[in-house]
Amino acid sequence: MLRTSISLAIAAIASAALVSTASAGCYNCYAPPQPCVTCYQVQTVPPQYRTVQETVMVSRGSVVAHRTPAQYRTIMVPKTVMVAPEGVAYERIPPQYATRERVEMVSPGYSYYAPVAPRCASCGY
Repeated sequence: MLRTSISLAIAAIASAALVSTASAGCYNCYAPPQPCVTCYQVQTVPPQYRTVQETVMVSRGSVVAHRTPAQYRTIMVPKTVMVAPEGVAYERIPPQYATRERVEMVSPGYSYYAPVAPRCASCGY
């Protein structure tokens, strides 16, 4: 009987030593009996957009030709003389530009799981 009680005492001391060795890195921690089911919560990030301004050509430049008629003058009574011959005058029209704004998507919306803060300050769960 004495040997049985001594062997039980030795077994208890050995099991206590194994438990304390296994939890040597944990100081006064409390592990809940069940794993936390709601430790993560879905977070949703909306799509991100930005406004881009760009210069666009509204109309191309062009050249327009205008006909100029010949010019005549009367010098003395019986004579009409051409002072300038018929010709063409060119008008250059420069290109027209405008600034256009457009909205483009920088990143699409997405969802991810984020850890939830502990609800209990004393135990952490």
